[in-house]
Amino acid sequence: MSTNLFSSLRSTTVSRLRSAGCVFAEDEAELLFSSAADAEELETMIERRAAGLPIEHVVGWAAFAGLRVTVAPGVFVPRRRTEFLVEHAVGLARPGALCVDLCCGSGAAAAVLLSAVEGAEVYASDIEPAAVRCARRNVEPRGGRVFEGDLFAALPEVLRGRVEVLVANVPYVPTEDVALLPPEAREHEPLVALDGGSDGLDVLRRVAAEAADWLAPGGHLLVETSERQAARAVETLSGRGMAPSVVTSEELYATVVVAARG
Repeated sequence: MSTNLFSSLRSTTVSRLRSAGCVFAEDEAELLFSSAADAEELETMIERRAAGLPIEHVVGWAAFAGLRVTVAPGVFVPRRRTEFLVEHAVGLARPGALCVDLCCGSGAAAAVLLSAVEGAEVYASDIEPAAVRCARRNVEPRGGRVFEGDLFAALPEVLRGRVEVLVANVPYVPTEDVALLPPEAREHEPLVALDGGSDGLDVLRRVAAEAADWLAPGGHLLVETSERQAARAVETLSGRGMAPSVVTSEELYATVVVAARG
């Protein structure tokens, strides 16, 4: 393809994406061009993105904490702010630590733990079958294991009382706020990965009820939440055999509650 023709096609692609409401049209056009094997596939990708499919679903992967994480239609796309959660999890995990990624989605957190923590033993679980299939592609080649089921019920009983780092990126969007999410999320990601109940804390309460039983002495639970929910999240975890604290990142607009088991 000549330089002029390539430049013209790229410009047209940017215009089409911008007309479809893509805020980062230039960056997305570059990503589509670099991902497509040929002109036919490129056109299909442009059409899918212009129709509202998340760019990560279109190209089949998301950049997360230095990794290329496989994603698929119907699977929650890992957010950049969640890198803050995983950064803290990695910092708390000693070499060989037993770690769990609960509500794992694509398995992004588990994949990072396996890549960043020497000798880590990592398990992940999710209730959504599509997420489990996707997570297995990201986690199991790195040496972890993925299970399908509802929260702790999915995990092998042998892990009870031994988990040193428990990452639980639970859904925390209040039910009435789900409709306010960007179309990419509310139309193309599973509701079970977004809806946290009337105040956004329903799933966290369920995790809090059992977490101390699964954590090893001195182990840590890490959950992502919103700034406005942080105080109630701390209250939810307090008095359940854990001592919670809040850490934040203004850069990533991220709020994480870290709760240590006594």
